[in-house]
Amino acid sequence: MAKKGLGVYLVFTDIDPRYEEEFNAWYNTEHLPELLALPGFLDAARYVASKGGPKYLALYELESPAALQTPEFQRWRANPSPWSRRISPTAIGQNVARVLGEQIFPATVEHPDRGMAPALQIGRMSVPEAAEAEWNTWYNTEYIPGYRQVPGVLYARRYRVVQGETRYLTLYEFEHERVSESEAWHHQRQTSSPRSGRMRDLMTHAPGSPGVYRRIFPA
Repeated sequence: MAKKGLGVYLVFTDIDPRYEEEFNAWYNTEHLPELLALPGFLDAARYVASKGGPKYLALYELESPAALQTPEFQRWRANPSPWSRRISPTAIGQNVARVLGEQIFPATVEHPDRGMAPALQIGRMSVPEAAEAEWNTWYNTEYIPGYRQVPGVLYARRYRVVQGETRYLTLYEFEHERVSESEAWHHQRQTSSPRSGRMRDLMTHAPGSPGVYRRIFPA
């Protein structure tokens, strides 16, 4: 059964410590399982930030972004459970950032049966519209391919943001949360392309980006 598709849905949350215990119990035992039961939701996991932020991340793998437009999803969203009405981030007034992305790199789904990575690095960025064509060509052909060869990098994907505060999302899947501190990672950053410095200067990142996240559920 496929666990990866051409869409991702990320929910970033900062939670007041007063609510964390119940928030985590609600998310793990009710909220995430409810979403995984809906059409188009393939897999999911929760993460906590070890670098950057916001603190908590729920990552949902989707067949496509259209999973958030199904009648089943709309009914679920319109009818929250009593527990959701009490402890969801919106209900308790917490900071939430939601990102819905459509995959643009690679062109197809690779190894669709793979599970959720132990760690992630996520970049949420925008670039000026006039530079997008060159920037995307550089990112897809000169920049990200080298990172996919760094030891500890399991996969790397790019998304055009369909809903969210930035235009693009980069999602690295790691064996562990310190991969981007390695010598091989830094070597790739320094030698990826003669254009890399100029292209990186064009990017505007969302607060907390890039963030590194460690999986907390399932453990």
